[in-house]
Amino acid sequence: MKSLSGNIGKLYVFSFLQMMLFPMAIITLFWKDHIGLSLTQILLLQSIFSVATLALDYPAGYISDRVGYRCALNIAAALGMAGWGIYIYADSFTTVLLAEITLGMSLSFISGSDSALLYETLRTQGDEHSYARHQGRMHGFAQIGEAAGAIMAGVIYAFEPRLPFVLQVAVWGAGLLVTSRLVETPREHAPQRSHLAEAVATARYAFMENRHLRYTILLNTVLGVASFYPVWLIQPYMQHARVPVTWFGPVWAGANLTVALCALASHRLHNRLGDSGMVLLFLGLVAAGYLGLGLSGGLWGFLFYYLLTCMRGLRGPMMLSHTQKESTSANRAATLSLQSVSFRLLFVVSGPLVGKLADAAGVARSFYFLFYAFLFTLPLLAALFLKNAPRREAELV
Repeated sequence: MKSLSGNIGKLYVFSFLQMMLFPMAIITLFWKDHIGLSLTQILLLQSIFSVATLALDYPAGYISDRVGYRCALNIAAALGMAGWGIYIYADSFTTVLLAEITLGMSLSFISGSDSALLYETLRTQGDEHSYARHQGRMHGFAQIGEAAGAIMAGVIYAFEPRLPFVLQVAVWGAGLLVTSRLVETPREHAPQRSHLAEAVATARYAFMENRHLRYTILLNTVLGVASFYPVWLIQPYMQHARVPVTWFGPVWAGANLTVALCALASHRLHNRLGDSGMVLLFLGLVAAGYLGLGLSGGLWGFLFYYLLTCMRGLRGPMMLSHTQKESTSANRAATLSLQSVSFRLLFVVSGPLVGKLADAAGVARSFYFLFYAFLFTLPLLAALFLKNAPRREAELV
């Protein structure tokens, strides 16, 4: 039990290293200026990345439930090293695509495995009621890690455009050292039937039999996409507004620190506001963020992006807590992966269209049009989520 309790600290460290992404604050500039990609190609690239993740996410989550979460995270770390290693020599859309597919495979094995291991560790210790607090801390460490990687990204990129990718390989090597020291948890076993039948049964349970889980996944999917489009559009938005490239690292770091602080505060705010109050807050932040980005194109317009990163930090622990409570121990990672599959599928369908819109109408106008799209979809999903949520909205966590 003592060695098992060490999982929590190791998962914090892995979350920090996983998101300590030196290239992220400048990667859109790298794609545009050094690989020669258009915004349409960039969003297409991310859609293909999502397809790769989509194809593997649920199978990887299912495999993780069978072979163990520690094994899945070891595979993810090794693939992360390989994917960022390819970037060191990337010089075309094809080589960048190969790197992204490899990184998509890595993300597939992480998706659900880290959160499932956290929940099962706490459950074994009889402390699962504190899951949202620890998940918030994991989110917080992840975003602090991304901020740490971003703070000097612009300076490193200006010195040597490939150096951020070299540093990233070293970071994933450190991640592999951490995952190799995790301890597997005892879990319930799935019923004795074929793997295909069990996988189909898990999907049927999530999307057909459990209404609360279904609308939790769908609302989380659209909120996730709302916070994801700006990740790829905010850099050209800032470039068009003539934000100095040396600001890009600190701006990215500030965004991730916002996510971290909000993730750490999420469970406390949820206890105060309950599900209804939190969901209304999410909708308000999305509306204000997209409207502000669409109407303000000046030097400081990017600050509206921070409203969306705030929503992202507040959303994660609360929505994952709902998903965890509705999942079974035997298929926990697979159920969490279905949530990721839903998100990736929506992005695959919509991402290239948003990229074309940004190329044709400009990034600021694309944010304005997306404001209306989310104004139409999010309130409906929010109402269905709240209608099917447990009567007691805010349990102590």
